[in-house]
Amino acid sequence: MKLASTIILIILMFLAISSGVTKIALLQQEVDFFGKYGFTNPILIAFGATQLIGGVLLAFKKTRFSGAAIVAITFLISLVVLLMEGNIPVSIVTLLATLMLGIVMKQNWNAVPSES
Repeated sequence: MKLASTIILIILMFLAISSGVTKIALLQQEVDFFGKYGFTNPILIAFGATQLIGGVLLAFKKTRFSGAAIVAITFLISLVVLLMEGNIPVSIVTLLATLMLGIVMKQNWNAVPSES
């Protein structure tokens, strides 16, 4: 089970980081797709930077919960846009990735320091 969790975590990190980089780089496909729904270039760069930061935070045990939460929020935003576009196959993959991020958050809930 530990190996499966590690593989899933690596896949999620790759998805978050690569997704963020494509937005920061303003790849034409991303600009065209998100632009139809009101994402300007500066907003798209900020959105990508948020995904990138979340993906990097996933790598560290102490920040894994926060990273998973950040990436999950950005993936949910992307999911809404994908559903508006009618792209069901990619929507399903995005939903599954978001659910996996929820599992990562649950597994790492205790790693978050409590403010007692």
